[in-house]
Amino acid sequence: MYSYLSAPERLEYLAVMRVFCSTLLADLAVPDVLAKIARDGAWRGQLDADVLMARLEQLVKWGNLLRSSHTVKAASIAEYQRSRARYQVSKPGEQVQRDAEQVLASADAAREVSSELLALVDRGLREIVAALGAPGGVDPQEALEKTSTLFVQFAEFAESVRDFYAYLGQVLARYDLDGAEYQGFKELLLDYVEAITEEVAFRSPRIAATLARLWPELPEFLELIGAHATGLGAPAGGLPETRVQRSRGRELADWEGLRGWFVDTDGRGSQVDQLRDATLRALQSLLANAKRMLRSAAGEMSRRRDLLRLAAWFDAAGPEDAHDLAVAAFGLYSARHLGVAPDPDGTVPAYVSWWSGPAVEVPVALRERGSRAQRGRTAAVEDHSEQKARLLAQARGQALARQAAADELRSASGRFGQLRLSSAAMGLLLELLTSALGNSRLRWAGPSAAPAFGLEDAQAVDAELDLRLTLSRVVGTATVLRSVDGELTVEDLEIAIAAFGSAADEEVSA
Repeated sequence: MYSYLSAPERLEYLAVMRVFCSTLLADLAVPDVLAKIARDGAWRGQLDADVLMARLEQLVKWGNLLRSSHTVKAASIAEYQRSRARYQVSKPGEQVQRDAEQVLASADAAREVSSELLALVDRGLREIVAALGAPGGVDPQEALEKTSTLFVQFAEFAESVRDFYAYLGQVLARYDLDGAEYQGFKELLLDYVEAITEEVAFRSPRIAATLARLWPELPEFLELIGAHATGLGAPAGGLPETRVQRSRGRELADWEGLRGWFVDTDGRGSQVDQLRDATLRALQSLLANAKRMLRSAAGEMSRRRDLLRLAAWFDAAGPEDAHDLAVAAFGLYSARHLGVAPDPDGTVPAYVSWWSGPAVEVPVALRERGSRAQRGRTAAVEDHSEQKARLLAQARGQALARQAAADELRSASGRFGQLRLSSAAMGLLLELLTSALGNSRLRWAGPSAAPAFGLEDAQAVDAELDLRLTLSRVVGTATVLRSVDGELTVEDLEIAIAAFGSAADEEVSA
């Protein structure tokens, strides 16, 4: 239902919706709407019946308007054709239009906080508590009037607080305030906001204490005023599909919302606490603007205002004037990419437009604060001594484990069928066995014979572990290697393991 506010023809849709929302129970045909729009001088002669009919049908599809079921009375066929389609506004459509009008009317306005309403809320609560404790009880009609008045005042106060602080945050987020604007907002924040927070701080404990006294008797109080004035509840009882939204103050949830504004009921803080925190953040933002203005002497002031003025010139300029304006503003002539320097490793062709080209990463300080200065201290060089010591200890442990496995293999040489090796020793043995088989050579016995392995060179050596493994081919033998991880049977091979140094000494002496 918000689609008409962003459509290209949004001004025409707004004019149509204003016609329907300006009259209660409006039931209008195309000529009626056209006549009402024509009274506005800005639209005189710009909308015809066919275009208006298309706009009305589109609003019906979006749900903002409904087709009327009223009987059409016409004096002629032509009048019937013009008036046969009648429309009326839907309830959600009317709410959307009302909210849109409110936003358009007060988007940039600062709303005053009705702090005097807080005193009226305090007085109304105390009067209700006093009436409940009076002899004879409370008068239902008087209780209903006080409750309705109380919640109207509270709703107006809470809404004005939210609107004012939203406007304040919007203003303080700017980084282009000059001296006069800064002085004005400083006085606004220090005087007006201080008066608001003082009034809330003074009234909140009293309202919270009054609500604490009222809370045990609240269910009976709501039942009393509900029995006195049923409102739409009784007529709508025969319509099970009709949901009635009761006036504020008639439901327990309304009182819980009122209580949550002044009392922390869920452990996340009351609205009064949030108001105090928001005031503190506003003061911090004001201080940040003061620091920015002090840095402006060094040439670091934000150019937001100048850029907005330049954007307005571009918006009002024609195509040729816009090109001349770009040349005068940036001095880049036919360049297509402006602003922060792009990544030197990424080359963008000249024919790529801004719309589809890659975005340039803008630093956070420049994007949010308009400052190019580096913030914070230079990070110290990270100390890796602990990590190096841990890696050295791990490597030392692995070396000792391999040395122990090598000692176990040397002691078990020739007795593999009688011993059960550890997992580390078995792993080292398989490693040496794989290297030895890889070092063996094929022996060619002639064209008619199959190739066979020549095992005279089937050796594997690990000089660091002082270990040598030698394979000998013995047909019909089987060597069983047992370990905690399982068994491996090696057929037609004998495995001999000796110290690498002793074998080298034997070769030298031979």
